[in-house]
Amino acid sequence: MTLVIGLTGGIGCGKSSACKIFTELGADIVDTDQISHQLTQHNGAAIPMIRSQFGEEYITADGALDRTKMRRLVFADNNCRFKLEALLHPLILEIATERILHSKSPYVILAVPLLLETNDYSHLINRILVVDCDEQLQIMRTVTRSHLGVEEIKAIMAVQLNRRQRLERADDIIVNNGDIHCLREQVVRMHRNYIDLLS
Repeated sequence: MTLVIGLTGGIGCGKSSACKIFTELGADIVDTDQISHQLTQHNGAAIPMIRSQFGEEYITADGALDRTKMRRLVFADNNCRFKLEALLHPLILEIATERILHSKSPYVILAVPLLLETNDYSHLINRILVVDCDEQLQIMRTVTRSHLGVEEIKAIMAVQLNRRQRLERADDIIVNNGDIHCLREQVVRMHRNYIDLLS
């Protein structure tokens, strides 16, 4: 059976950077955010359902999800958020499961931003890896790399588990308060641990 590591962490904690290093070390990454983007891009499998549930105004002229408009809606209205999740999550789970089954790498990293907020993936994973950093750093990094304002970032953080809850549920923790070299060292250490678990 494939060893599946569920990787999660708050916005701006460095999940993508950690995944990039795991890829360089030979692990397959199944990224649910990436799958979600594929499903909601031009001609994506979820577009007809989003159009029928939310209306044409949430679809761009080229037939993709209008992410900015949808983000505003789901953070203003929990019912709409649940409706969108109910529509996307089963599709994402199906594709993620398929990719894990076809993986040929020693272990698989299943990257799920809201891994601990949902039980959708618990049957697939063997260990939980949390990428963590200070909250001020989270906000600063997200402001730098995205077009989101501080209030929008705080709204996203509010729907995620708080740091303490995340860390309590982790089997493994990477603390990403330093630079990329510090992150790399910790990822390499985790990689060796996972390879050891397989032997």
